[in-house]
Amino acid sequence: MPTRDPAAIPITPEQVVPGLYVWLDMRWMDHPFLTNRFLVKTPEDVSTIRALGVAGQLFYYADKSSAEPLPLPSEAHPSAPDEALEAALAELKRQALEKQARIRAVKDAAARSDRAWDDAVSTTREALTALARSPRMAAKHLDELSRQTAAAIAQGPDALLKVLGDADDKGPQFHALNVMTLCMLLGNRVGMAQRDLTDLAMAALAHDAGKSEIPHSILRNGNRKKHEEAHYRLHVQHSVQLAKEAGIFSRKALEMIAQHHEALDGSGWPDGSTTLSQGAQILAMANRYDRLCTPESPEVPPMMPSEALAHMLRAEGHRYDRQLLTHFIQMLGIYPPGTVVRLSDRNMALVVRPGADLQHPVLLMYQPDTNDAHAPLLDLAQRPDLKVTEALRPASLKPEVLQWLNPQKRLACHFAAQSTAPA
Repeated sequence: MPTRDPAAIPITPEQVVPGLYVWLDMRWMDHPFLTNRFLVKTPEDVSTIRALGVAGQLFYYADKSSAEPLPLPSEAHPSAPDEALEAALAELKRQALEKQARIRAVKDAAARSDRAWDDAVSTTREALTALARSPRMAAKHLDELSRQTAAAIAQGPDALLKVLGDADDKGPQFHALNVMTLCMLLGNRVGMAQRDLTDLAMAALAHDAGKSEIPHSILRNGNRKKHEEAHYRLHVQHSVQLAKEAGIFSRKALEMIAQHHEALDGSGWPDGSTTLSQGAQILAMANRYDRLCTPESPEVPPMMPSEALAHMLRAEGHRYDRQLLTHFIQMLGIYPPGTVVRLSDRNMALVVRPGADLQHPVLLMYQPDTNDAHAPLLDLAQRPDLKVTEALRPASLKPEVLQWLNPQKRLACHFAAQSTAPA
């Protein structure tokens, strides 16, 4: 439990009125509210707080409240339980049990997803490392992972988008998997066949394999000189050659790798080609988005996910097929996964998944009184009373908020064995 906030003023349940911004100093799963800190809006909220029996665990914030608490009664006489109170207590117990069941379901799905992600990271790391010295053996692992992912996408499972934690290891496997994830979701969205999705997955996983031939100092240099840039661009040729030597990449997949830096207006490289397959366009788009959010060079500031999409639309829209770019933006939403937002009830949250429409993502609510494994997920489409009021820059957040939310820009995609509805 965090240190008690000195700005939190203790009150009794009998003092609660609509307009108070309160803090319930108790376990999140032991009450029916979305978070432990919230604005009391209705008489029903007041009744629920009083029925909880939270004497000594209830506080309010004067600076966030639009009302004053009721004065303390001169004498407090506990009243005998009546039928209404008993019914309220029974309803609270039922809601608490439902919340606990949702927590278990989310934790189970997250555990399955984490295992799948860890396996994918390990497989990709080993395959990319081995591709240069044993391309055929490495390609078998990439092929298996690609087929599994394409099959999962084609079957339409619930894709649990999860922002990665603060990993010290920022190796190429993370970028490869991030790009593959985006490619798979976009490819499925535009109706690509499973065979084509497999080719796209293979290409996405191996598109930067040739960077193993490029000096690390050049890769991480954000201000490369002309000869360094020319050397850097050779990674495309190296990636294609490694994939050819693997003997398992299709002609379409090889073409996608060769064109993952090309653009429809001819401004890309290495050939300035304007004739790109749909798969190559998707790979180029996904690769660019992930690199805007997570640059290779520490000298290049990362963009917020929403900034990256806006940049691609406004400054680089000429590089992409307009309809495909529209699908990409709609897929990720106005607030892509990894964006920290503030809601109309003043709570903060992290976008973890696109919602049913552009303005209603699924959120991980900032809940400092619990760990993120127990934190509530909120589908904004199910809460018409709430809306996103602004996207927040990570640099503007307090260190403790940033540490709890940990909003890494790179996202991973975990495929749960079964769909999990948000709380």
